[in-house]
Amino acid sequence: MKHILRHESRVMTMAVSRQPRTGASTPSRALHELLAGRTLTPAQRRIAQYLLANIGEAAALTSGELAERAGVSQPSVTRFVSLLGFEGFPQFRRAMRGFLEAAEPAEEGNKLQLGVREDIARLETLHTELAGQERLAGIAERLYASVPLVVSGLRVSAHVAGLFGYLAAKIHPDVRVLTNGGTVLLDQLGHARAAGASEAVFFAMPRYPRETAAAMRFAGELGMRIVLITDEPVSAITEHAGDVLHAGVGSELVFDSHAAIVSLSVALLETIADAAGPRARQRLEGFDRYAAEQEIFTER
Repeated sequence: MKHILRHESRVMTMAVSRQPRTGASTPSRALHELLAGRTLTPAQRRIAQYLLANIGEAAALTSGELAERAGVSQPSVTRFVSLLGFEGFPQFRRAMRGFLEAAEPAEEGNKLQLGVREDIARLETLHTELAGQERLAGIAERLYASVPLVVSGLRVSAHVAGLFGYLAAKIHPDVRVLTNGGTVLLDQLGHARAAGASEAVFFAMPRYPRETAAAMRFAGELGMRIVLITDEPVSAITEHAGDVLHAGVGSELVFDSHAAIVSLSVALLETIADAAGPRARQRLEGFDRYAAEQEIFTER
């Protein structure tokens, strides 16, 4: 709903860079798109992690060699390839080689322009992945039905969690934003579960805090389903989530850019508003009346 965007200005912040990625099209990005929306077993996650880190080498391996490199069985590789829609490993390997051949050269420009160009590429990938809304709609319905709804993010992820929780509270009756770590976070998760929370949204940007992984495990043990919003479809932290929503993080500059993550978050909020239907509109209109009465915002 357009009301959601009207209440606050756009937000974009950053965190530490690890390696440059400047091309408009890269093999790893193509592989990310292939993995998007897949539910992977632990063995399949290990294969995906190896491929994302070594796609150039992996394109020349046999299925047995890939299994050995990833530390899994050969049948696991076969099932992984089938999950991605390939008839066999030779077809999968040809696709990997195609990703390498299709990679576009890095663009020219100063480092600031390259940083913005990377954000644009991340947003274009997200634009493509949002074409199918069925999965996102199902997640949104569950999130709206969870009362209270837990939203958590630590360290660099706290700002996105805070933005998401602030806006979600305009369409959801009880949102609890948890951005402080330690045992207090575990206490708050326990209190939320006792109050009826069935869902928890966690934000985890690189570098992933150990406390976030621990809190996700604890929330799962309490019986809450975890929706993780992060930068990679598979990583050390995704194994703790029931659903993973991801958008690329720009790492061309000294600090990471979370532009695509913010866009994904707003898309999820829009879908939650759709799930809420007239109740969301009533809450938004009520806030508008309250804001006008209290003169909270300046005139444009």
